[in-house]
Amino acid sequence: MQTAQTTVDPGEVAKFEAMAAEWWDPKGKFKPLHMLNSCRLDYITQQIAGEFGRDLTAEAPFAELRILDIGCGGGLLSEPMARLGADIVGADAAERNIPVAQIHAEQSGLDIDYRHTTAEAMAEAGEQFDVLLNMEVVEHVSDPLAYLTACRQLLKPGGLMICSTINRNAKSFAMAIVGAEYVMRWLPKGTHEWQKFITPDELYDLIRNAGLTPVDRKGFVFNPVTWNWSLSARDLSVNYVTASTKPA
Repeated sequence: MQTAQTTVDPGEVAKFEAMAAEWWDPKGKFKPLHMLNSCRLDYITQQIAGEFGRDLTAEAPFAELRILDIGCGGGLLSEPMARLGADIVGADAAERNIPVAQIHAEQSGLDIDYRHTTAEAMAEAGEQFDVLLNMEVVEHVSDPLAYLTACRQLLKPGGLMICSTINRNAKSFAMAIVGAEYVMRWLPKGTHEWQKFITPDELYDLIRNAGLTPVDRKGFVFNPVTWNWSLSARDLSVNYVTASTKPA
């Protein structure tokens, strides 16, 4: 059998492996994700509940939904999904992230299937999911279209993909790179490459070309006065998120 082609960029993986031990430190190198996480979760849970007719006030609203968190890191999204009752698989190309995620899940009393693997390998193996969480990954791969095509293969017909990334413009350079990496020092210098950022229209085109149907997009907007994040239907100038479906 041929080995699955991969869009993994070894240089990008190395960056995150170097930070693996800090995933669950809210004041560490992943502080921006900890700050953003509740806003991300609001969007994700609302989209899943709407698409699959789930009541978020129920005890386990995502029961019987199989969810893949691709690029799961230390499990910042996988763990809340597991608590909502989902059958969750967390996958990451950075090998050192997996034991960090496994240990934290075990300490939290959660049963999560964490794997050191890629989207392409899982697609070749015939894995299928109701929902794919694809958060802050597409700007780090070598071939976004090939990667998103593998993501489409991983979805069941009628499945839902949530995909977030960073816009490419002068504001995103100032905030996501100069601000986050050089001024605030929230992330190590070189974590992001501005030329790899993707505009919302480009991402919609990539999603369509991969065989999915875009259904929604919102911006994640940081307020430096209140020091929190919120969703915006109009401001997609820096961080943003999309929802798309696989035709039934």
